[in-house]
Amino acid sequence: MGTVTDPVAGSRMAGGLPRRLAAPLGSVAAVAAAFALVGAVDPREPGHYPVCPLRHLTGLSCPACGGLRSAYAVAHGDLGAALHANALAVAGYAVFAVLAARWLLRAGRGRRTAGPRLGAVHWWALSGLLAAFTVVRNLPFGAGLTP
Repeated sequence: MGTVTDPVAGSRMAGGLPRRLAAPLGSVAAVAAAFALVGAVDPREPGHYPVCPLRHLTGLSCPACGGLRSAYAVAHGDLGAALHANALAVAGYAVFAVLAARWLLRAGRGRRTAGPRLGAVHWWALSGLLAAFTVVRNLPFGAGLTP
């Protein structure tokens, strides 16, 4: 297999196009399969998926509560229902789609495909966002964010 040189970064990626696309296409296929499964098996019907332990024990919604229902709605093209079930999850789906498209394009062009390098400040910010989302969706004025 030949080596491709990235004209911008000067980095080299070994292998042909199929080898370079294997990881991004595999990741996209796995996520698509998960969405297909959730799209085929309605999470609103009891018995198919486990219950959220936090919600079951306390009645509070965790940041992931409604995530399966939002994935089901996205799989069926109902963005309004998806946002109502879990707006943060829908934002996460969108971020994944953008990053996956970028990964595919870069791999296809033979460029370095390392993703964003997250530092401590990014993880703290994400943790703060999840905590704020959890608190707001469990307060009376955040009832619109509760699934």
